[in-house]
Amino acid sequence: MAGDLNQALNVSATGMDVQTTRLRVIAENLANADTTGSTPGADPYRRKTITFESAMDQTAGVDTVQVKNIGVDDSDLPLRYDPANPAANAQGYVKLPNVNTFIEVMDMREAERSYSANVSVMQATRSMLNKTIDLLK
Repeated sequence: MAGDLNQALNVSATGMDVQTTRLRVIAENLANADTTGSTPGADPYRRKTITFESAMDQTAGVDTVQVKNIGVDDSDLPLRYDPANPAANAQGYVKLPNVNTFIEVMDMREAERSYSANVSVMQATRSMLNKTIDLLK
């Protein structure tokens, strides 16, 4: 039984780790939502993406989750007419980052809920471990 509870703790901990990484990516996207290039026609910051994959934890013998890839969103970059900007091209347009703050905030809320769910599982598992130890005394 203690082995099963340790596996549950391990699964929750890996879930918390990947959600922490996800929150770091989201924070970087939000921090750079207005970062344009510094030279005429230069590309601005591109939104980063994160993907997960299932992974077998050989020591615990359970499926967990891990970060598969932190990539770059290749969607179109919006343009804004701003001829005074140092990053403006010859026609006066500046390429803007492809970061949508609304999407980032929604992703952040989802990551926070997933993290909280893993914390709840971890707390319940620790409580069960403590009760098991108390019974063995």
